Amino acid sequence: MSNLWDLSNIQPQRESVLDGDTIPAMFWNAVEERGPNTWMRQKKLGIWRSWTWDQTATGVREIAGGLLSLGFAPGDCASILANTVIEWVLADLAVLSAGGVANGIYPTDAASQVNYLCEDSRTTMLFVEDDEQLDKALEVRASLPLLQKIIVFDMEGLRDVDDPGIISLAQLRALGRDYNAKHPDSVMQRSATCRPQDLAILVYTSGTTGKPKGAMHSHGGLTTTVRGYNLLVAQDAKDERMCFLPLCHIAERMGGEYFAMYAGSILNFVENPETVPENVREISPTVFTAVPRVWEKFYSGVMISLKEAGKVQQAAYGWSIGVGTEIADKVLAGEPVDGFLKLKFGIARWLSLNNVRRLIGIHRARFLVTGAAPISPELVKWYLALGVPMLEVWGMTETCGASTGVPATRMKPGSIGPAAEYNEVKIDPVTGEILVRGPNVFMGYLNLPEKTAETIDPDGWLHTGDVGVMDVDGYFKITDRMKDIIITAGGKNVTPSELENELKFSPYVTDAVVVGDKRPYLTVIIMIDQENVEKFAQDHDVPFSNYASLTRSPEVQQLIQDVMEGVNKKFARVEQIKKFYLLETQLGAEDEELTPTMKLKRKLVQTKYAEQIDAMYR
Repeated sequence: MSNLWDLSNIQPQRESVLDGDTIPAMFWNAVEERGPNTWMRQKKLGIWRSWTWDQTATGVREIAGGLLSLGFAPGDCASILANTVIEWVLADLAVLSAGGVANGIYPTDAASQVNYLCEDSRTTMLFVEDDEQLDKALEVRASLPLLQKIIVFDMEGLRDVDDPGIISLAQLRALGRDYNAKHPDSVMQRSATCRPQDLAILVYTSGTTGKPKGAMHSHGGLTTTVRGYNLLVAQDAKDERMCFLPLCHIAERMGGEYFAMYAGSILNFVENPETVPENVREISPTVFTAVPRVWEKFYSGVMISLKEAGKVQQAAYGWSIGVGTEIADKVLAGEPVDGFLKLKFGIARWLSLNNVRRLIGIHRARFLVTGAAPISPELVKWYLALGVPMLEVWGMTETCGASTGVPATRMKPGSIGPAAEYNEVKIDPVTGEILVRGPNVFMGYLNLPEKTAETIDPDGWLHTGDVGVMDVDGYFKITDRMKDIIITAGGKNVTPSELENELKFSPYVTDAVVVGDKRPYLTVIIMIDQENVEKFAQDHDVPFSNYASLTRSPEVQQLIQDVMEGVNKKFARVEQIKKFYLLETQLGAEDEELTPTMKLKRKLVQTKYAEQIDAMYR
């Protein structure tokens, strides 16, 4: 890990490290170049198992051969319904190597959603993880006439299944071995037929405003973007990443799977979403990409641990983070850090900051990457004060992931950085909307030409729906989503995301939705952090019997009131929040109020809790 005043190990990598203008070409070139080296690691039953590039290639070749033996044709679509596991990557690369289109489905999606996504994408082969996901597929199979086979990764509990439409991944690989023995060149010949302009993957939008839309990405768009990532957040074979976000989301597919494939970085898969904090400490990645929710959770954990620490530890942390903040301020201002301050920082690291980094699992990290949602600038500064640069990137499904990025050498918390070199970014002079144009921009929405025409104008500019500004250095800042800007009854324009980010900086708040359009004042719906609020209740002898009673207790209500009042002090009177409502149900990935990336769906929340919102205005 470098010191903040020496960021020489976070430089853009301009030279191409791997040939290939399609994903299969890039993958097979990587195998040829890196054969015996480790690419992926996954923990099962307490033991980490490594996959070399050669072992991965064997799996991909067998699965692709199995698909060919079943009549999988160029351009056919295969969907993958599974958590983030190595088999997901094998299936994805096999489908693409067989000249097909790969589509990911969130493992939290209901059977009805699986039905819609398979029908819309014309899925012929469906990979599922286990018996739970198989049940969803079987529930809707009768209404999917194009679906030929369901392939199951993990057959535990399914030994007695006797159904010609269902086979295990092991059986598919066996079919592939037989097929490849008889047709040794078929997979590579099929792989070579892929062209840069061909459709490669479908990434369905999270459906916050109606049915999910299938964003189409070409091989050329994917390979151009993945090469461009080395200009934003350069990595190489010495780096270790953690793979834990959903692979059907553009962030992990591009920044995890495909970028690691290109750069040669080791991909470590977590056991499951609940073990992320424990696995981070085990893996201690050198590069770590996550959504703001994860960074907020780590910060909350440190703050809660600090409250339980002794007076000496608290004082040591207070002094150390003060020194770190002093250096972070100088680095952000572009000022030199003198020798005495460097010496103090060395002591601060030894005294406290190294322990905080170890507690989180970022003690080896060269840098951290945050994206997919707005983050509080104060939180970015806190990680900087620990000695780890946090670089914010911005993009969306339709831009194939990152479209702008903050360079390590000129960080500006609260900014999403200048445009990445592989695309153009500008602000619409009339609406203030951020527009993007470049080879990374998607091909359009599957089966929705009118929606595509609404989103990409005749000059090729993608209308992102984000409103922003650009400063004199060419750095962009998102002010809000166009559809989210609040205009109060008094005519005041308010950007709710700024208030929401400040609220989420509290260890007791997981998410927040500010309300107030055409209303006399602002109110907010808050989802508390269950673990931290329960800890608060236990420490203060607050009685509660369940989650709902916890949110209703006067002490917890006062706790959140204090958080809200602290946030209000940072804003003008017309922008201050007057009342709040705490969600009384603990929401998880399966709940309709949350997107797959665990963000509250603003419109749905406002509709579902309309009665509680109205009560705050009576």
